[in-house]
Amino acid sequence: MKKGINRRNFIKNSTLGILGGTLANKGLIGAEEKVKEDIKEDPVIKDYRLLGRTGFRTSDISLGYSGNAQVIRKALESGVNYIDTAESYKNQKVVGEAIKGTDRKKTFITSKLEIKKDKSEAGFIKRFNQCIKELDTDYIDCMMIHSAEDIETLKTPGFHSAMDQMKKEGKLKYVGVSNHGSNWFKAPKVAMATILNEAVKDGRFDVFLMAYNFIQEDLGAEVIKNCTKENIGVTLMKVNPVGSYYKIRDTIKKLESKKKKVDPLYREGIVRFKKKAESAEEFIEKYDLKNPKEIKNAAIKYVLANKGVSAVACSMRNFDHIEEFLSLSGKVLTEPERKQLSYYREGPGQLYCRHGCNECESSCPSELKISDMMRYNHYFDAHNREKYAIKKYMALNGKDAGLCVDCEGYCESSCSYDLPVQGLLSMVHNNLSLG
Repeated sequence: MKKGINRRNFIKNSTLGILGGTLANKGLIGAEEKVKEDIKEDPVIKDYRLLGRTGFRTSDISLGYSGNAQVIRKALESGVNYIDTAESYKNQKVVGEAIKGTDRKKTFITSKLEIKKDKSEAGFIKRFNQCIKELDTDYIDCMMIHSAEDIETLKTPGFHSAMDQMKKEGKLKYVGVSNHGSNWFKAPKVAMATILNEAVKDGRFDVFLMAYNFIQEDLGAEVIKNCTKENIGVTLMKVNPVGSYYKIRDTIKKLESKKKKVDPLYREGIVRFKKKAESAEEFIEKYDLKNPKEIKNAAIKYVLANKGVSAVACSMRNFDHIEEFLSLSGKVLTEPERKQLSYYREGPGQLYCRHGCNECESSCPSELKISDMMRYNHYFDAHNREKYAIKKYMALNGKDAGLCVDCEGYCESSCSYDLPVQGLLSMVHNNLSLG
């Protein structure tokens, strides 16, 4: 089978060849054309956008996490030209395998380094070179600070001096920063918008990777606007706030069916949560929002409607994901879809804990990393990265949502979005704990 022809195309071409001969013999050429119409072509990237001051034109649908080299290669063959990875993703060797033999200049690759205890220039250079080795490439297009949680992290001297050195050696082109939201809970909160707006002012960051979606527009719209003014490229994650509701609804049903003894406060949290869920169900019935895939697709088209956005990083684990996401490239959000999202925002959207908000963390007497735990659950729910999510959650070593059972719910009282935070955290613990 020739390079670039996948199994579906092979079957399609073979089928058309056989049908074509048969139909031609019968004088049914029109029927052959109908068969061609009914067989869909593999989707490809149809829109490329300028990635800020880098000058690179990136595919509007880009590649987030993937651990499958064949899937990555197929995405590249279909026009995807932006790959997001990180040292902590443990998939850089897979990415390196996938890009081998391709025209390196046509693919924009980002990686990320966490700001750990060793903040020396030498430490960052060592880790940078390890990323280069794993990716099996001569250079990295953009190295990011991974999930900057406060303004001090943005300014880490060792990181910036190391990146300057890597640029001098020709191993790096640009510097960026990603942000899921602040984890800084021992001091006044530092919201995502505050951190990223400071990064804009800093002037040393060329590309952002940030959380943004149709429910939490207020936390990112200003950042995107400021990035546009300063010609900073913006790529997005967490664009789909939809999947969690349906997972949560199913979890509630499972808990009720088990009929196990549950701590009173835990049960109360579930009751409060269920009340919100039932309200959401009313919206779903009233406005026919029963198809989560349709809403998810609309959610991606919604954020791409913002001209300040260069690309959406989508996690693609298999070939079906490629077809699903690439079919959205270049598509315009329709008015009915916009209305559906508006309805969803009013109903099920009430259950969405906004990435990058962290409004409640400073009120937690146990100083729990609420934002982190919600993010791990998002990996579990929306990305199907169950093992990774559980591993990250278990690394909290007892400083987890299990402590919420005996709490008075300070997080809920401090949430301006009136979310049943304690109930949500109960769900997180139910999904991610091994107990």
